[in-house]
Amino acid sequence: MDHVLSTHLFVNHRLTSALLTKIQQAGIGAVEIFCARQHLDYRDKPQITELGHWFRDSELKMHSLHSPMYSDEYWGRSGPHALITITEPVKGERLRMVDEIKRALEIAECIPFRYLVQHIGVAGEEFDLRKVDAAFSALEQINLFARARGVEVLLENTPNDLANAERLLQFQELTHVGLNYCFDAGHAHMTPRGIARQFDLMKERIRSTHVHDNNGKDDQHLAPLSEGGTIDWKQTMELLRSRPGQYPLLLELKERADTANQLEFALETFDRLEQQ
Repeated sequence: MDHVLSTHLFVNHRLTSALLTKIQQAGIGAVEIFCARQHLDYRDKPQITELGHWFRDSELKMHSLHSPMYSDEYWGRSGPHALITITEPVKGERLRMVDEIKRALEIAECIPFRYLVQHIGVAGEEFDLRKVDAAFSALEQINLFARARGVEVLLENTPNDLANAERLLQFQELTHVGLNYCFDAGHAHMTPRGIARQFDLMKERIRSTHVHDNNGKDDQHLAPLSEGGTIDWKQTMELLRSRPGQYPLLLELKERADTANQLEFALETFDRLEQQ
C-alpha cells in the first residue's frame, strides 16, 4: 500500500518547508496536511505561498487536506465561537463556518491536492434531523466550491451519532449527496460493533484512510501496535488490503513526548503494519 503521513503528527508546530523537506527525505511520498491555524494558517498568504513554491519543486505530493475544526490558533480554547461544524442549525452561523472551510479550500489554488476530509459534527454529538439538513446544506456549498478547484470532498466516519458508518449510509439515503469516504480506523474502533462492521458498510466508497489506535473509548491517536492501543491490526490490515489500489495507508498520529525522532517512529510504524 502507498504510505501517506498526516501532519497531525506536528500539529502543534508551524508547518514549514524545512519540516516538509524532512518528511520527503524520510522517504514518504505524500502528506495529508491538517488544517489547524497554529500549524497551517489558511489565512496567512505568505505561509501558503511559501509552501506552494516548495511543493512545485518537490517530489512530495499533497494527498489531502483535513478540513479545519476551529477558527482560532488554540484548538478552540479561545471560546465556543471558534468551533467549526457543518451541523450548526442557525443559518447565519453555519454560513460563517462554511466560509472558513472555503478559505482553507483556497489552498488548492496554490498547492493542488486531491481530497478534503470533512467531519459531520463533533465527537459525541447526538442525532438530530435538523443537523442532518444543516450538514447537507453546508456540503452542497463546500462541494461546489471544492470541485471548482479540482478537489473531492470525503466524509470521515466520526465518533458521534451523526457520522458513524451506519449514519453515513443513512445520510447518503436521505440526501443523495453521493460523496465518498475517508475511513478512520481509530474512530471505527470506538463504535460498539467495531472496525470490521464499520469497514464493511463503508468499503465501496473509501478513497482515503486515517490509521491510528486507541483504547476503544478515547480518541487518542496512538501509533498502531504501540502501548495502550487495543486494535487487532492483523485483522485490520487484512481488511484494508482487501481493496487494493482504492486508498493509501495514511497514518494520523499524535506527537509522542517520549520520542526524539517522530518521523523515524512513523516509518517504523509503517513497517510494522506492513508485516501484519
